[in-house]
Amino acid sequence: MTNLIGCRPVLGAMLAGMLLLAGCKGEKKQEAKDAPSQMEEVIAVHDEVMPEMKTIANLVAELKPLADSTGSDSQYAVAMQDLQAAHQSMMDWMQGFGNRFDHEEIMKGKALSEEKQAWLAEEQEKVEAMRNQVLGSIERAREVLEEAREGADRE
Repeated sequence: MTNLIGCRPVLGAMLAGMLLLAGCKGEKKQEAKDAPSQMEEVIAVHDEVMPEMKTIANLVAELKPLADSTGSDSQYAVAMQDLQAAHQSMMDWMQGFGNRFDHEEIMKGKALSEEKQAWLAEEQEKVEAMRNQVLGSIERAREVLEEAREGADRE
């Protein structure tokens, strides 16, 4: 009987350890399930940048009169052209992405072939480059417009 009493703490510790390990495995599975897929990450970048198309349109509208009055080489014209190129980049990316993947793959998580998985890696690079182009062109346009406002305030 003495031997069994001495073993209980060891058995209890082993049982607790096994339960802890089983719990950790369950957490890892849950974390993996909760982590966004690569497709979801790509779509999230698109969804982040898409509302900026309205911002681009508004900035182009603000820059156009300044660009028209100062010429095609002016900082206003260059900023406007950068915005338009960023907008076109978004349109081109969406078209190319839509040509590579079907609705089920994009929206429903349908399994991708090996070839399409490689394409998705390419598309992730492309969408991130497009995001940088869009956000960078907006930032530069705002800076140019702010300089124009400051210059007008000094006059």
